[in-house]
Amino acid sequence: MKKDIHPEYHFINIEMTDGTKYQTRSTWGAEGDTMRLDVDSKSHPVWTGGGTRVIEKGQMKKFQDKYAGFGLAEEDA
Repeated sequence: MKKDIHPEYHFINIEMTDGTKYQTRSTWGAEGDTMRLDVDSKSHPVWTGGGTRVIEKGQMKKFQDKYAGFGLAEEDA
């Protein structure tokens, strides 16, 4: 393995959007730096189920409309 090609791996502090903090190891920044998150699992709609949540039925309808008649014949009922 080549020497001196890997970034330094050190402890940094993470500050969540609600103000909670924890320490982890990373190659980001320098030892002791604080990374303040703009978006995390406590604030992002994907995890919180907020207003911008994807509506599966609407997405499926959009897909079906886009690919309607793409060589697939509908079955007669």
